[in-house]
Amino acid sequence: MSAPLEGITVVSIEQAVAAPLCTRHLADLGARVIKVENPGIGDTARYYDTAVRGMAAHFVWLNHGKESVEIDLADPEGREFFDRLVARADVFVSNLAPGALGRLGLAPDELAGRHPRLVVVDISGYGTGGSLDHKRAYDLLVQAEGGSCAITGHAGQPAKPGIPVADIGTGLYAYSAVLAALYERERTGCGAVIPVAMLDVVAEMMGFALNSVLHGGEEPVPVGMGSPMVAPYGAYPTRDGLTVVLGTTSDREWLRLTERLLGRPELGDDPRYARNSDRVRHRAELDEILGSWCVQRDLEDIQRIADEAGIGNARLNGVRELAAHPQLAERKRWREAGTPVGGVPVLLPPALARHWESPGGGVPALGADTERIRAEVAGRPEPDDHRSRSNS
Repeated sequence: MSAPLEGITVVSIEQAVAAPLCTRHLADLGARVIKVENPGIGDTARYYDTAVRGMAAHFVWLNHGKESVEIDLADPEGREFFDRLVARADVFVSNLAPGALGRLGLAPDELAGRHPRLVVVDISGYGTGGSLDHKRAYDLLVQAEGGSCAITGHAGQPAKPGIPVADIGTGLYAYSAVLAALYERERTGCGAVIPVAMLDVVAEMMGFALNSVLHGGEEPVPVGMGSPMVAPYGAYPTRDGLTVVLGTTSDREWLRLTERLLGRPELGDDPRYARNSDRVRHRAELDEILGSWCVQRDLEDIQRIADEAGIGNARLNGVRELAAHPQLAERKRWREAGTPVGGVPVLLPPALARHWESPGGGVPALGADTERIRAEVAGRPEPDDHRSRSNS
């Protein structure tokens, strides 16, 4: 067993979701992640709620496996501590407010100039340049600007997706770019500056909707528990008071659904429903047909028949059902992470090679590692502007 990023050190000035998710996944692969926090305040996500035995649900999710140091970057002694820390790092990640790094003398290009092997990730809302680059950006705000709320919910009733997709998507793009930059550094000896704008991430995720509009199509209209691009495809009440989610994503699946699920092959022969675009136009009547069939049967029977027919299906679960989901338990997807108030369950990272070990690690209290890391940094000579590592 091995951890693929063992020996890599990440220093972060991060808050909320996007950057902490990026660095947590780096920690999942064995990187040492040192989280720099304001003294006495720390990451704002520490205080969102007290759901996890007094700790915030977001913070526990995003920060296990890290170390926390309190550093006042405006204080000369604190700044010296931080500079020595970064001089030993392989990766620096930040998602501060627009202009904050520059005001601290830590603009990405300046850091890269001082430390040529450093991989610098600068997460922002709208990128540098353009009329919006000064604006603060939170998940909802960027999703609103990026159009994703307009294709979620129902017609005339836009909604924010329950999952913070702008934050999560940004964190994952940053994470994958770091891995690519570390691989490149193995070949060139040079680091990289990686700007990641949340708006760019949402725009990328909107690709199918953008293509529809760019090429003369109509603006996608949200359809609740369904997709504006395919039909029938949605959630349908069952006889036993539950909800099944099923439908088709291709013409071949439509024929299987009509013949082997509904037992109505004449629907498959009906020219009104021949192509997916035809079925989208007749969504309401197809939903009524499928809904009438489902409401006469129990969920278990529907899922059995659908599986036999090769039709994708799922049960509509809440978060409580997910927490107790047998598929997660049977595949041993849970582990325990230490916290200042004892062990709590956390999920294993989603993507691990079979021979990789994910080292785990606990959720740090604010500043829990400050003195240890300060002594560690003070006791080691500083690399000569990374020249020794640049030539390795």
